[in-house]
Amino acid sequence: MSVYQELGVTPVINAAATLTRLGGSRMAPAVLEAMNDAAGSFVHIDELQAKAGAVIAEITGAEAGYVTTGAAAALTLGTAACLAGMDVSKMDRLPDTTGMKNEVVVQKGHRNAYDHAVRAAGVRFVEVGTLGYPGAGGTFGWQIEEAITEQTAAVFCPILETPGTLSLPEVAEIAHAKGVPVIVDAAAELPPRSNLQRFIAEGADLVAFSGGKAIGGPQSSGILAGRRDLIDSVALQHQDMDVRAETWSKRHYIDEGRVRGVPTQGFGRALKVGREEIAGLITALKIFAAGKDEDDWARWDAVLDVVHESLDGIPGVTVHRTSAPPARYPAIWVELDEQVTGIGSYALINELLAGDPPIAAAESLADHRRVGVLPHGLTTEEAGIVGRRIRELTVG
Repeated sequence: MSVYQELGVTPVINAAATLTRLGGSRMAPAVLEAMNDAAGSFVHIDELQAKAGAVIAEITGAEAGYVTTGAAAALTLGTAACLAGMDVSKMDRLPDTTGMKNEVVVQKGHRNAYDHAVRAAGVRFVEVGTLGYPGAGGTFGWQIEEAITEQTAAVFCPILETPGTLSLPEVAEIAHAKGVPVIVDAAAELPPRSNLQRFIAEGADLVAFSGGKAIGGPQSSGILAGRRDLIDSVALQHQDMDVRAETWSKRHYIDEGRVRGVPTQGFGRALKVGREEIAGLITALKIFAAGKDEDDWARWDAVLDVVHESLDGIPGVTVHRTSAPPARYPAIWVELDEQVTGIGSYALINELLAGDPPIAAAESLADHRRVGVLPHGLTTEEAGIVGRRIRELTVG
């Protein structure tokens, strides 16, 4: 009996990509082996994080790196670092930012449902730009420049293709001229693999990636890469600090005058990451970085070929297939003429989920009568099941 059977949970065929609510991605055997190996021994977590951070830095081109509990945690910790720096008294006070720099500038066209992770550290967003003319998110450089004040802790620049917003290089140039760091949310910006280094190269001071999506690490893992001083602050706010100054592994910080004393249990305590996740994430990152985008695309296309074959010739069904490139990954979108098929997009999604086995399809275009099949989490065998099941439900 599997663990899911024992708990009474039914496994789902994932045709909706690397969604958190479905568990992210499948981990390679080498990743699972690394996690199992790490679980068998104790280790100083700060030492493990330092070694893992060196790997992240090498792969991303950043000064330093850190393993977090997902990209959202990376954004929260990164913001906390911009707020507190190496000031342990400020670390103790977070998320109370009274009397501290506590504003983060963001373009209005860059606001999104995930930026709660930034606000969780105790900051207030200062929005610039518009949502109307001259674009969906029109911003001028002078608006960001004027919004940056003595209260500005950072500029937030998620990677969103909102027409009219300023690009990361433009934002970084303005922010750095004012001595303000830029935080980038690149959680789902892989592939292509070149993005691992792109955002640091374009001026980001901190970049957050998901570890449990394209990288193929544990779902509860993420990456924060960027400036060494900010990563140092993250480490101090994240670790268990129930130690004495005389035995603290970083007691040289006190001798060097970098901190006034040992930080207490920091703001990041609730976001702690285990040795198993660190080992799994770094193993997955090495595998991912050594791979090739075109190999992934070929594998995904082969999976979609199986689905596509089942959908050809169904009355009332139009198959829209995207290729990578120019898209970041291939996909199939099934457009339904409900008058012919007798079933609409949301009904099809629900019927797929109610089937045996349950199938989770992509639903982001359901309002446009399209149901998606994304290949990231599908085996060839599962792809056959998905195609047959869609055909059964749409053939009147």
